[in-house]
Parts: sequence; structure tokens; C-alpha cells
Amino acid sequence: MFKFIVQKLHREGYRFVAIAAAITFILLLINNYLGLIGLVISIWVYYFFRDPDRFPIKDENYLISPADGKITQIMEINGPQELGLEGKKYTRISIFMDVLCCHVNRVPYTGTVNKIFYKPGKYINATLDKSSEDNERNYLQLNNSNGEEIIVVQIAGMIARRIVCDVKEGDTINQGDRFGMIRFGSKVDLYFKNYKLLVRKGQNTVAGDTELIHISHRGPKYRQLIPKDSSEVSVWRSPCSAPTCDQASSSSK
Repeated sequence: MFKFIVQKLHREGYRFVAIAAAITFILLLINNYLGLIGLVISIWVYYFFRDPDRFPIKDENYLISPADGKITQIMEINGPQELGLEGKKYTRISIFMDVLCCHVNRVPYTGTVNKIFYKPGKYINATLDKSSEDNERNYLQLNNSNGEEIIVVQIAGMIARRIVCDVKEGDTINQGDRFGMIRFGSKVDLYFKNYKLLVRKGQNTVAGDTELIHISHRGPKYRQLIPKDSSEVSVWRSPCSAPTCDQASSSSK
């Protein structure tokens, strides 16, 4: 319980927590009620920048979720033009992160960063489909040891104004590793090919924990359970695979 309340803070959050605490102190000198409001805001800022530990399965047969949030779209689409992949077909999963979700992004599988491309853009609502093409975004093209390719896209939202990417081209990164974050409400897109989908639209995901897809040509290992009357999916590995943000991750530790 204590670990759930007091969590590690991401380095991007120290400045914001300090500013919120200073404002809270000033408000408290003016009025106790204003100070209480400032305290609530400070707690929220701290909670937003939390960076809890996650324990991925470390299995190259699966792609795990790069973000906490809710799957808002699954569709067949051409690859990103910015990477010269517009002539190839991919499946794209979009995961929206609201302001209550942990915004630290994690690597879907172990591989090498082949290319990074930053694209300036707008700041429209990240829940809209067009935000994947119009908003500010950062592309990571990853290749694993088998030559399989995925693309992870960090997308700024209506409030988010800073995309943080902590890796560079040529880096080898492991499944579940932190590779960046997006501040204050945003979205992550995942492009892939030749994988068996294990989730559906409307499911909540946990970064570094929820298995999104299985490499189809390697044969099934887990089965998928889709309730007929529910928008959420339970994956064989976890009895609570559709939690809200990092609820399941913390409760299972």
C-alpha cells in the first residue's frame, strides 16, 4: 500500500513538483483554503510524474504495451510517410493516455533503434484519429534480432507540449525499458506486421506489462479471451489484464 502511494518520481517531474510546492507555500501564506487547493494540485503533479517499476515478461514472441492508457483505435494503414514507409501496410494500435495515467513510455520488444524522426505539428485532442497525422510526434523505428520491424510513435496532445525521448539511433534497448515520456495527456501509436492481435478497442493497457500482440508465425503460446458483452479483453497470462493505468501492476507486486 505504501509503495502505491509513495512512488518513484521521473526526473522530468522534479522541476514541476518544486514549482507546485513553492506556489502551494505562497498560497498557504495568503489563505488556508488556497493553500489546500495548492496542495491538491501539488499531489496531482507528483502523481502525474510517477515512474513505477514494471516487470515485463521478457519474451520476444510478444510485443508489450508502450504506454498506460486506453486503446482508442486498431486499424490497417500505410506506414508513416516520414520514414519512407508509405508503400507498406501495417496494423496500427493507438493508446490514449489521459492526465491520470503514468506517462512514462516503455519498449515493446528488445531491439535496435534503427531510426528516430521528430515531426513538429499541431496540438489537437489526442483522442481524435487525425492527431496521429497532424500533431507533434516522434517516431522510433525498431528492429529485433530476427529482422522484424515495429514503429513506436510518441504523439503530443492538446495539453502536452513536450515529448521526451531518452534513446538515440543505434541504441540497443530491452523489452520493458523506459525510453521516454510525454507530458500532460497524449497518445502512443504502435505500427506492426505479421503479429496476432491479443487486444481490442476499448481495453485499458499497462506499459511494460500488457501483451498487445503475438508474433503469429512462431505459433500461439497464450490464448485470447474476449467477453461477448464487454469491451475489455483478458489475456491468458493475467487475470486482470485490463486495469486502469498502473493499478494492476501495483496490486500484483
